[in-house]
Amino acid sequence: MPDQATPSSRSAIVLGPGEGRPGPMGRIGAVFKADREETAGRYSISEWWLEPNTQGPGTHSHPEDDIFYVIEGVMSVLVGEQWTDAGVGSFVLVPGGMPHDFENRGTVRAAILNFSVPGNFENDMPAIAEWYEKYPAKDVLPLV
Repeated sequence: MPDQATPSSRSAIVLGPGEGRPGPMGRIGAVFKADREETAGRYSISEWWLEPNTQGPGTHSHPEDDIFYVIEGVMSVLVGEQWTDAGVGSFVLVPGGMPHDFENRGTVRAAILNFSVPGNFENDMPAIAEWYEKYPAKDVLPLV
């Protein structure tokens, strides 16, 4: 008989579509599904929704790994120096420290599910939302 795991002191989370802690940023919206104490700080899970023709956060890097899974539309994802148009069901793993970005170049809303490992990325959200209030997301510029 396999060993039984010790029950966790954490509670289970069951959320319906659209449920979670919202992070509105104009044409970009985040919905945090699980993080902080809910995951014991080990990971953060969020949805990122971009309206049509909307730039994302801009090229950036951080120590945490980012895992993206496209759940709606087509999200253009930059990893290193390579852009990829990722449709529903596409999976992207960005190792910590690697430059990356995402944007919606399409004509319909697009979304990705994001896993940030280790967690605590969500602690930066107030500053990120404040930044987007001052500098709203722009239209995607045509590539040359």
